[in-house]
Amino acid sequence: MSDILDKLYFTLIDRKQNPKPGSYTNSLFDAGQDEIVKKVGEEAIEVIIAAHGQTDQRLIEETSDLIYHLWVLLAWRGVTPEQVLAELERRHRK
Repeated sequence: MSDILDKLYFTLIDRKQNPKPGSYTNSLFDAGQDEIVKKVGEEAIEVIIAAHGQTDQRLIEETSDLIYHLWVLLAWRGVTPEQVLAELERRHRK
């Protein structure tokens, strides 16, 4: 996994364990799983829209938002990125 994705995940875990007032991440954690899942869905739709007719830069921005919100969901659930990567590795070996 890239260094930035590692840093992001560990920052999210830190925010979950040590809330920072005014943090967007903490506002998501405070809102709970339903809100986090809703944001993942919204960002997925925005990626689709960007892929159909917007610039590559917009697609990059929306994909970054989606990855961030997916990482928030993983942190909320206590699932590590390594578990996801292990599943991708398992699938690749088939």
